[in-house]
Amino acid sequence: MITPPILQKGDTIAILATARKNVDDNLKPAVNLLHSWGLEVIIGNTIGLDDNQLAGTDVQRAADFQQQLDNPNIKAIWCVKGGYGTVRMIDLLDFTKFKQHPKWVIGFSDVTVLHNHLNTLGFKSIHGIMPISIPRASKEAIESLRIAMFGETLTYKVSPFAMNKLGKASGELVGGNLSILYSLFGSQSAIDCTDKILFIEDLDEYLYHIDRMMMNLKRNGCLESIKGIIVGSMTKMKDNDIPWGKNAIEIIDDVTKKYNIPVLYNFPAGHIQDNRALVLGSKVTIDVTNNFSTVIFAAP
Repeated sequence: MITPPILQKGDTIAILATARKNVDDNLKPAVNLLHSWGLEVIIGNTIGLDDNQLAGTDVQRAADFQQQLDNPNIKAIWCVKGGYGTVRMIDLLDFTKFKQHPKWVIGFSDVTVLHNHLNTLGFKSIHGIMPISIPRASKEAIESLRIAMFGETLTYKVSPFAMNKLGKASGELVGGNLSILYSLFGSQSAIDCTDKILFIEDLDEYLYHIDRMMMNLKRNGCLESIKGIIVGSMTKMKDNDIPWGKNAIEIIDDVTKKYNIPVLYNFPAGHIQDNRALVLGSKVTIDVTNNFSTVIFAAP
């Protein structure tokens, strides 16, 4: 996997929208944060565009992303928010110049489309908080983003969780939002799970949807080939009038318990305030024990 150049003071980051619309009057905290880190900021043309739920048309969003992708002076692209819509523009993008001069793409949730697509191309990216998240993000989440962006080594120590499956494994970290992963299988943006450590999280899904998506991972061979799983937050899950009978963690456990791999639950990442950064595409070692668990990233 190719690591884009780590950020240096004086570098410029572009903030833009790939999915849901966003105005610019809520970006001051994010801009101030980047300035405090010695970085410059460009606001993309999609900020402020309004096409129903989306930040402009698919063509407009793709054009803005392409412009920043091709601009050699832009060292990272920070997606402003998620929602839905990135998949509608992914096939309009040309990564030719990006392959010659790679840069970091940062975000989570719907940005999983870009993370997975970049993984298939052989490039790392950063799963982490987005500009609109800054005012409510934990100090630890913000600091982890800085560490990831500036190429320092990420190391996490996680409290024990009763349903963890103990063990140790190393592999390339892939994944993101479970709903997006599920939707990409069968497309050219689908990740290869072989010998990987899979990270998943989700928001606002019916419990039976979680079961359906996990069964898809099982039936397409993903769970057969991975070395370990990191489960982030499963936030605001919903149930039907007739209960499914298991919560999200129990569903994941039910589907994965037959596999002889470590599973780390309750990792601080996803749709929560303490959304710690993950460098997707990096080699990680997870060690799940009764006392605590660790997730250690290889040096960039």
